[in-house]
Amino acid sequence: MSTTPTRRTVAVMALIPAVVALALWAFAWPAARIAPREVPIGIAGPASATAQLEERFEQREGAFDVHRYDDEAAARTAVEDRVVYGAVVLTDRGPHLLTASAASPVVAQLLKEAVTSQAPAGTPVPVTDVVPTPAGDPRGGALGASILPLALAGVAAGAVVTLLRLRGARAVAALVGASVLAGITAAVLADSWLGVLTGSWWAEAGVLALTVLATSAGVAGLGALMGTPGVALGGLLMVLIGNPFSGAASAPELLPEPAGALGRLLPPGAGATTLRSVAYFDGSAAGASVLTLSLWAVLGLAVVLAGARRGGRPAAATEHREATPVPVG
Repeated sequence: MSTTPTRRTVAVMALIPAVVALALWAFAWPAARIAPREVPIGIAGPASATAQLEERFEQREGAFDVHRYDDEAAARTAVEDRVVYGAVVLTDRGPHLLTASAASPVVAQLLKEAVTSQAPAGTPVPVTDVVPTPAGDPRGGALGASILPLALAGVAAGAVVTLLRLRGARAVAALVGASVLAGITAAVLADSWLGVLTGSWWAEAGVLALTVLATSAGVAGLGALMGTPGVALGGLLMVLIGNPFSGAASAPELLPEPAGALGRLLPPGAGATTLRSVAYFDGSAAGASVLTLSLWAVLGLAVVLAGARRGGRPAAATEHREATPVPVG
């Protein structure tokens, strides 16, 4: 009696708990360890007045990256340009906190609590939200929730192209076309209908499309190299790692390492950063994340084209051929 069915049963029994463990680690671990880690903040005012406040922030070792500014105007510009998440301006009437809830509602609340706790007892701390979340998404949750559908769309596109054995220019056309249509559809829903994105409509559609393309090209590229296992690996990388490590629901600087750093290098995290910059900050500080998305897209498409130029069968087709029994005689 063959032991193959028994081995498959055991493999399934072992695989499911492993996937559950991976999913819980990827999603629950960063959420349970949220804390400030080199969060860039600003302090403005005379050096004699800001020295003590800066020292208090630096006492929380590794929590904040303090930037000093001469006055409130410079600090406000830094917040608007996404150089810092917020800034404390020291005036004759006491501290004044500048935040940008559109950059991260979680960080904005964290800064409010930190500054309030350091102020003298009974001293009110006025807060100005320089770049607030849009009226359609007052708590900032919709943008974070949009990253998973984009990742799923990219994985689906890459998987379909691989499993249908599309090659060369046809594969590239399918990936680019699907990504463009997905980006336009997402912009219609998120901007035109829900109003959770408030930037340039076409820029938002472009970022959404590029995010899907970077994801799908990455998955299709792995599929061209490894066949079906490559698609599975790409799906795990984008959904189980890229989505929870993106920091879209909080901020990359709040995630434990290496989650924060790794998330920025994957399409979901880079897409979240770029979309936030384009939707709320006129594209400020989007350069690095756009470069990351572009590299994923270009390299993935290049691998797909290179696989076609080799003239051999795709890996998935080769696996299928080898698995097909050949009649004897």
